[in-house]
Amino acid sequence: PLPMDPQHRLFLECAWEALENAGYDPRNIATPVGVFGGAGGLLSSYFFSQMGADSALVGRTASLEHIANDKDFLTTRVSYQLNLRGPSMNVQTACSTSLVAVHLACQSLGCQECGMALAGGVTIRIPQLAGYVFEEGGILSSDGHCRAFDAAAQGTIFGSGLGIVVLKRLDEALVDGDHIRAVICGSAVNNDGGTKLSYAAASETGQAQVITEALDRAGFDPATVTLIESHATGT
Repeated sequence: PLPMDPQHRLFLECAWEALENAGYDPRNIATPVGVFGGAGGLLSSYFFSQMGADSALVGRTASLEHIANDKDFLTTRVSYQLNLRGPSMNVQTACSTSLVAVHLACQSLGCQECGMALAGGVTIRIPQLAGYVFEEGGILSSDGHCRAFDAAAQGTIFGSGLGIVVLKRLDEALVDGDHIRAVICGSAVNNDGGTKLSYAAASETGQAQVITEALDRAGFDPATVTLIESHATGT
């Protein structure tokens, strides 16, 4: 058997579980199903910490071992194993990867490229119990704590996790009697460009603009919003 990055394996398992949870047999879906997602880490931490340490494997990492571990092959593995014939797109936008995957999946559904879509992301850090080297001016916290939206914020920390959602066009989900947990009325993606303090910093202006655009697309009055959930930098 090939040594596989746990991110690949768990993303595949979660895709199966997500479809089952939605009431579908992954082996018997008539409509084309798209897969949109991405894996965390600059490079596979499992690949380098586990396989790279084995000299017998190093010489073979350009072939099948590479395919089993490189995050470029994350979504197409799911499409292959579950025989899903919609678009299969690997998404890498750093911290926004999972939500951008959802955004692209919604666009694909809107363009009739697929009848159902899986969207999500995964990050599994190997080894699990390992610290990090603090670097002055970097994004990592100096004391191991993340204090988002806090005057005492001084950096972030990283963890492991994964999640996948099953998406369909609302009218078809209603006709099919699907269990609808939520409705996405609008989404938006932009970039800050160069209008921020540094490359790794966030721009208040850029974030305000993309939130406004998403609300406009959804047709919502901002005054009616009662819950805000966000990803925030730790700095």
